[in-house]
Amino acid sequence: MADLHILRHHTLGLHEARRVAYQWAEHVEEEFQMACTYQEGKSLDEVCFTRSGVSGTLHVTKDRFELNAKLGFLLGAFKSRIESEIVKNLDDLLQADEAAIMKAAVKKRVAKKP
Repeated sequence: MADLHILRHHTLGLHEARRVAYQWAEHVEEEFQMACTYQEGKSLDEVCFTRSGVSGTLHVTKDRFELNAKLGFLLGAFKSRIESEIVKNLDDLLQADEAAIMKAAVKKRVAKKP
């Protein structure tokens, strides 16, 4: 069994982080045929994902994403490839969302000028 642990800090807040987590869950369901369940909490959301040879969780808070997964024997041989794909996908989603938030903040500042 191979273990994966990925931690990403962000500045999105829980509401926007939740949106990113839903997008991530949809992506892994489509791309990797994962079965995902999403549980919203007051300060922590949890995405549980599973398929043959893989099980894990993605914890989502106002300032971080923490993914823990166990890979079965056969998929363990591909650990580095699987990890890099997860990291790329999560980072892409985070960057896109943070860029959108920054753009909206700039528009608000510009709109307030007399």
